[in-house]
Amino acid sequence: MKGMVVRGATVVDSSGVRRADVAIDDREIVAVESSIDAAGGRRVVDASGCLVLPGLVDLHAHLRDPGNPECETVESASRAAARGGYTAVVAMPNTDPPIDSVEVVRYVQERATRAMTEVAVAGTITAGRKGERLAPMGEMFEAGVRLFTDDGAGVQDALLMRRAMEYAGGLGAIIAEHCEEARLAYRGHMHEGRWSSFLGIPGIPAEAEEVMAARDIALSRLTGCRLHLLHISTTGTLDLVRKAFKAGLPVTGEVAPHHLSLSDAEVASYDPQFKVNPPLRPAEDVRSLVNALVSGEVVVATDHAPHPADSKELPFDQAPPGMLGLETALGVVWTVLTSGSGLSTGLDDMPVLSFEEAAAVVVEAMSVVPARIAGLEGAQGGTVRAGSAANLCVFDPAATWVVDRNRLASLSANTPYDGRKLTGRVRHTIFRGEPVVVDGEPLR
Repeated sequence: MKGMVVRGATVVDSSGVRRADVAIDDREIVAVESSIDAAGGRRVVDASGCLVLPGLVDLHAHLRDPGNPECETVESASRAAARGGYTAVVAMPNTDPPIDSVEVVRYVQERATRAMTEVAVAGTITAGRKGERLAPMGEMFEAGVRLFTDDGAGVQDALLMRRAMEYAGGLGAIIAEHCEEARLAYRGHMHEGRWSSFLGIPGIPAEAEEVMAARDIALSRLTGCRLHLLHISTTGTLDLVRKAFKAGLPVTGEVAPHHLSLSDAEVASYDPQFKVNPPLRPAEDVRSLVNALVSGEVVVATDHAPHPADSKELPFDQAPPGMLGLETALGVVWTVLTSGSGLSTGLDDMPVLSFEEAAAVVVEAMSVVPARIAGLEGAQGGTVRAGSAANLCVFDPAATWVVDRNRLASLSANTPYDGRKLTGRVRHTIFRGEPVVVDGEPLR
């Protein structure tokens, strides 16, 4: 096959919006013009009525490999990611064993050679994620790791975190923190508030997140290290990030699609599909997070967390936290942005964006800025122009679909959106110049 032409689309990237066809040869975009002939045997990819966006970049995905291949593998996660419009994901290191050495980094990198997206590997901050001593970050950095985190647990020792930031800052790496003060969150299973009291479920207060976020922002100021706050879920944490921005600190933050669309009222069903860490928060927090997304203060990351079916059938207080996210993230975000409403009752009075406005938010928050944070700029998150890498998402903004947990590409099915109607769906995904998803279906 001699390249392809993506025809009939509206191109949206950081440079603006325009109607154009996109020609691709090998791994590169070679032309973006109002009309391109498919001469020379080029394949035509129909993008009528669609938006062509830079491929999405996920900063936060649990691929469960090594250790739990029944939940997910690098290959299956990349298939789910491609179906969701992603062309790059960052693999979190809380695997079994954890990604805390060059050997495990290379294990994941080798499997990534067969993936349908780029897979960047994150390493742990501490050895074994035990929070006792630093992992060999320098060695992992030389092997290609650019982001370090003990995700799943916050680093509780402030002095150890200071040393980690000093070390990472010297390398030019980024520290990504799961902000949770363990004692404040101890034995909590949902947000501490009205619903936890009503349901009799022990709660996790917002302050468990905010206390650690404040500490680590202060340590970023002390050390100069880049800090990325994972899965922000509270208004208080957003306020801390805003103050850090104003102070010129190198701090960024992400929000997960479920925290943008679902509230803690969902837990009234006692369904463990709605158990996640940090927990779903009240409607006022959801509104704050959506407003922060629209204003460009945070990016979107999925926190894709597969679990086997039997574990999510346990009682709420015994089930593990976590939700799938890669296949539904763009649809969820698009639905929220263009409808002005979340997917829980009482989630309204939020900004309603036009297609062009929503697309601009998606491009920045789900592609351009995540690629920059992950150190993937150049290959990912670039403008759609001649000479750029051909990593693209072709998205139908008007398509409606109902999430079916039994038809997901992931090996797991623990989605809170099963049976829910979303607006906006990925039609095609192009990775390194080759279509890997066509008409919504992975090609392998």
